[in-house]
Amino acid sequence: MTVSVFIGASLDGFIARPNGELDWLPEGGGEPHGYNEFIASVDAIVIGRKTFETVLTLGPWPYGDKRVVVLSSRPIDLSVASGGAVEQMAGTPAEIVSQLAATGAHHVYVDGGITIQGFLRAGLIQRLIITRVPVLIGAGIPLFGTLPRDIRLRHVSTRHYPSGLVSSEYHIAA
Repeated sequence: MTVSVFIGASLDGFIARPNGELDWLPEGGGEPHGYNEFIASVDAIVIGRKTFETVLTLGPWPYGDKRVVVLSSRPIDLSVASGGAVEQMAGTPAEIVSQLAATGAHHVYVDGGITIQGFLRAGLIQRLIITRVPVLIGAGIPLFGTLPRDIRLRHVSTRHYPSGLVSSEYHIAA
């Protein structure tokens, strides 16, 4: 199974403001930057509770009928994701990956700061696609946290867009 990250970050490395706001991101519906192709290749999306709650505030459910797993040890009202195929799981990143593999998932998209950091620390992410947004927000939720060891990356490609977005793909070096 492949576990991937596809995320936008400010040039200073934040994925959201300290309060979780995403108002610094470019307006949706702009230039295509690979997300649609990426999401079409994904069998399941794994997000944390906070990311789930943030997604709910952004308008209609953005994942269609794609399988979405929300990680939380506390009960969550999943019915608010109308039209979505949403389920809840709890456990370590390795347990989550094992459960998803057992149900036939081949490509999993991990999103949300704490969730990405946990899966990265557990050595379960193989692919990172990070789109840098040309803005400095000064403070916020960092994309990466502390790590128990260095994680070497292999650069695969970088694309730049007229808006100033710069998207780089890396694979975790074995």
